[in-house]
Amino acid sequence: MASRSLSRLAMAATGVVLSALLGGTAAAQPAADTPVFWRVPATAAQAHALENAGFDVEEGDAGAAYVVGGQAVANQLRALGYRPSFFDTVYKELPAQANSLAADTFYGGYRTVTAHENHLTAVAAAHPDLATKYTIGQSWKKAQGQGGHDIQAICLTKKQSGDCTLSTTSPKPKFFIMAQIHARELSTGELAWRWIDYLADGYATDATAKSILDTTEVWVVPISNPDGVDIVASGGNSPKLQRKNANNTRGGCTGTNIGIDLNRNSTFKWGGDSNSACAETYQGASAGSEPETQALEKLARSIFPDQRGTGNNDPAPSTAKGTMITLHSYGNDIIIPWGFTQATSPNDAQYRKLGAKYAASNGYLVGTNEETVGYDTSGTTDDYTYGTLGVASVTFEVGGSSGTCGGFLPRYTCVDSTFWPKNKGAFVTAAKAAAAPYQQ
Repeated sequence: MASRSLSRLAMAATGVVLSALLGGTAAAQPAADTPVFWRVPATAAQAHALENAGFDVEEGDAGAAYVVGGQAVANQLRALGYRPSFFDTVYKELPAQANSLAADTFYGGYRTVTAHENHLTAVAAAHPDLATKYTIGQSWKKAQGQGGHDIQAICLTKKQSGDCTLSTTSPKPKFFIMAQIHARELSTGELAWRWIDYLADGYATDATAKSILDTTEVWVVPISNPDGVDIVASGGNSPKLQRKNANNTRGGCTGTNIGIDLNRNSTFKWGGDSNSACAETYQGASAGSEPETQALEKLARSIFPDQRGTGNNDPAPSTAKGTMITLHSYGNDIIIPWGFTQATSPNDAQYRKLGAKYAASNGYLVGTNEETVGYDTSGTTDDYTYGTLGVASVTFEVGGSSGTCGGFLPRYTCVDSTFWPKNKGAFVTAAKAAAAPYQQ
């Protein structure tokens, strides 16, 4: 889920006052101060100012926002005149066997970046007729020579001549799914893992999987922000709440306040989000500044042709091909373009029909940002693939706001008990729709 950017009101003066009162990084918290979700009565303008001051502000309900932090953050809020009340835990109860899990897992079974990398290698080796692994770019730390990771993708199809070749003219339509661009949104990478296995392992026995791979290229980037996921996983059974990438060169930020929000850094309609380096929605110094963003956009341009005009009101034609889902958590939403403005997209009617077909499987609410999470988002990946290339692109917000299966860090068992059963059918629908998404 995107941290709240609830309004574009001129709150500069308020932000300066808040930053001064809080020493510039409001969300910094002692390691022993366990974070929770606080419900904070606030107007949209107040929530926006709190975010710019460094608080980790999330989607709330009518007249309130949720702020993530420990008791120190609650005390800071009270000192500013707010009245936070406990809403829900961030960390969920771990199963009894949590300390005896396989290597390369954490927090009850979630996989590390290394586990995901090894998984892609194993799938490509086991299914050479179906799977091709690609390195599409580098993480920020690797680009800086500080360790880090390659960013990896896998293409799945029953290979024929020209398939999975990074070509905009290859014969099969394409479905692109990406996950964990916000590192702490743990369930999303696991859903990508299960989708890969369903197709590759199911091809021989499952008629639906076979039909998809016989007719469609399925592209998956399971970990879009590997440096961030490394930071999250370094917390073990108390995962660190890193959202952004690991770029620590701006703003003197510390802890999990470092980084650039990769889902505000895309080159399409960049520039409407936070310029505060320590804010969770910090958009970076310039459009497409981060190597992770560059890698994802390059992949999209390599597999999808440009199918729409340059104007905001230029629709993708009914003949346009390609579907894209970017996985986030939380909210139980299917968010359709646009994100950067409250105006609807020129393909709004087609998006609502397609979204309804997705929702038939997962039951999520279909709507624009304003109709779902309630705030604008500029420089996002789905706005990029739709706005630049005409691909039918949406955001899934996986999971509810509270309870064992809610928030950023749901219990691992929720992936198989809830998230995968709800979303498998929606992924199937997206793959089947890739040939003619605007004709659903």
